[in-house]
Amino acid sequence: MFELDHDLAQDIVDRAMAILPCNVNVMDSQGLILGSGEPERINTRHEGAQLVLANGRIVELDSEAAKCLKGVQPGVNLPLMLDQRLIGVLGLTGDPQLLRTYGELLRMTAEMLLAQRHQQVQQQWRRQRCDDLLALLLGGSGESPRLVDEARQLGLKPQLARIPCLFELASGPPAEALSAWLGDRYPDSWCVSPARQSLLWCRPASVALDETRLLERLQRQGWQVQRLAIGAPAPSVEQLRRGYRRVRDLLAYGREVVPDEPALNLARYRLPVLLWRHRHDDALDELLEPLQRLIAKDASGQLLLTLRTWCAHDGQSQACADALGIHRNSLRYRLERIAELGEVDPLRLEGLLSLYLGLQLLPAS
Repeated sequence: MFELDHDLAQDIVDRAMAILPCNVNVMDSQGLILGSGEPERINTRHEGAQLVLANGRIVELDSEAAKCLKGVQPGVNLPLMLDQRLIGVLGLTGDPQLLRTYGELLRMTAEMLLAQRHQQVQQQWRRQRCDDLLALLLGGSGESPRLVDEARQLGLKPQLARIPCLFELASGPPAEALSAWLGDRYPDSWCVSPARQSLLWCRPASVALDETRLLERLQRQGWQVQRLAIGAPAPSVEQLRRGYRRVRDLLAYGREVVPDEPALNLARYRLPVLLWRHRHDDALDELLEPLQRLIAKDASGQLLLTLRTWCAHDGQSQACADALGIHRNSLRYRLERIAELGEVDPLRLEGLLSLYLGLQLLPAS
């Protein structure tokens, strides 16, 4: 529940006394002076304010009436309302007849400030609660119906299909600023910052996006995006949570294996990422052994480049030869040499698949 505090009360006093030729006090819902042009009165009880709070109406006190109350001077005391709730009292010191109009105008202004501050507090609370809720939904181990229902009540639209995108920032403004920027331009986005230079952006799947143009635009805005991992559409929160784990693996894979690739799409790297996730499994050593034998005898790196190009062109001889700028006979010789050194034939489907999978675990040279 919103309540007056010392900072807000003193702000009202300072603004009022910059215009009015009298002292101003602001009291809380217990009659305690929170803000005043007379600092020595702060944190003292104002019995005139207590009368206002008890009766819910304006209390005007002349000199004689003020003498009957402790800590009170002549003046006018007005109730401060917020959403039809009495939350404090505004007091002006002086002749009540002269201050009556000023008091009404000042009360209207003060209540506008209260409403504005209340709205700011509510917005801040909502932003923080949304951030906390998204962190729970995306990082939790289960999809709680209570959390999903709260997300729906807060307008987060958990029923929308979303695509997880994980940013790794090298420098520039922090991830929180990027979150605000994306949220403004892509409505219904979810953004969670796992670390200062990392941001998970879950954008609506219905939004078409050119990743290259987005990265260029962010570069112009001052964000240095080291890499961006893009996942697959997720129609539910549970699938989105799994998608977050996938793009996290994809980002780690890109960092180690293809560090020069700024945008990584899971549709392109799904199989390599799956292998990368189990890279410490002893069984995968068998995929690397032929390549290690090849690399040991390939000082110039020509054969490894040929093998990468062969795989990139799906074993199409002419396309691969054109990409390498060599004759098809030269390509065949190199492939035979690869088969001899690696003891796996790239001209056979089984051999090509084995070599291709092994290449996915080797950092790009």
